[in-house]
Amino acid sequence: MKKQTEIRHVLPADIERTSMSIISQELQERGIILPEKNAAVVRRVIHTTADFDYAENLQFTENAVSRSVGKLTAGGAVIITDTNMALSGVSKPSLKKLGAEAFCFMADTEIEKRAKEQGCTRAAASMEYGAAQYPKAIFAVGNAPTALLKLEELIEEGLRPSLVIGVPVGFVNVVESKERIFAVCEKYVIPAIVAFGRKGGSNVAAAITNALLYTAADTLDPSRRGWQG
Repeated sequence: MKKQTEIRHVLPADIERTSMSIISQELQERGIILPEKNAAVVRRVIHTTADFDYAENLQFTENAVSRSVGKLTAGGAVIITDTNMALSGVSKPSLKKLGAEAFCFMADTEIEKRAKEQGCTRAAASMEYGAAQYPKAIFAVGNAPTALLKLEELIEEGLRPSLVIGVPVGFVNVVESKERIFAVCEKYVIPAIVAFGRKGGSNVAAAITNALLYTAADTLDPSRRGWQG
């Protein structure tokens, strides 16, 4: 007879707190020491994915976290995602607390029209549109390499976003787009957080965004967020 696994917690805050403790313990057992300035982001992504590879493939430009948190803390920040899935995962109470907004333009009829006219993906068109509306936004890309390539192009033309989160998942243009966006952000001293390699996803983009929001709102401890986070 198979032994049943003990159920340790049922309340959300207790589950998250214990999960983070387990993550910290396993990182230590693997001999991985996270830079404290980036630790909250890395742990949040591992918590979301149960994948410890992110402890190594997540890369940060200099002071990316502190600069992004400063932007969020100042109020009025705008976050633009490349998928509605990522948008749905961003903490709405945290946005409200910090006076921030989050948008995804992918499903807009205007974006569909632009993509057809320009012969590009909706993701690329949505980044161009979002950059025109909110040039200082935080761009969180978890699905479309073409969104990162468009941002690279716009940055070369003068766009200076507050942060680029580059974590698309897949096999075509994924690795290359991440390498290119990280390089251009380093070139122009723009904060960037990138998951090198093939791994990523909308859930990872949302996790990174939430780690920054929680840090800015002083709610990394889940008990400070209540039930919904």
